[in-house]
Amino acid sequence: MKQSRGLIQVYTGDGKGKTTAALGLSLRAAGQGMKVLFIQFIKGRHTCGEHLFTSQYHPFDIIQPNTKDSFNQTSEELRPTTEQTLSLAENAILSGNYDMVILDEILVAVNMGIISTAQILELMSKKPAKMELILTGRGASQEILEQSDLVTEMVAVKHPFPRGIAARRGIEY
Repeated sequence: MKQSRGLIQVYTGDGKGKTTAALGLSLRAAGQGMKVLFIQFIKGRHTCGEHLFTSQYHPFDIIQPNTKDSFNQTSEELRPTTEQTLSLAENAILSGNYDMVILDEILVAVNMGIISTAQILELMSKKPAKMELILTGRGASQEILEQSDLVTEMVAVKHPFPRGIAARRGIEY
């Protein structure tokens, strides 16, 4: 199923739910027969629920090139894999093989100084007219927000982490 016009969506902010929102879009799109690619930039483990689910049911493609725990890597350690992931994302966007491409945590890579805002803007400008492009991560720049069609900011009102409640399987990962 091809869309008549694809938009650029951004899910940003300090609140929980950016990746979760993008995963929901992926399932909805796949359910409607769209071809979806979900690329994770800065993530820490391959045992997240989305990886387990997609490996069992194959509703869409999910790729996480970094095989190490990115939460324990420096920007310099993350740089080579992140740059390769950006190249992979550009190739996927230009391929014409996908109706929807999600660049999960790409904005974190920008905030870490691994990828520049200019690189993201250039990538956004290459999006085919019918493709839906989703970017997630904290701290989206004003330039990225201005070039997007839909922006949702997740606001942290209350979170269990400060109370000592760790990430929970099936909820946070």
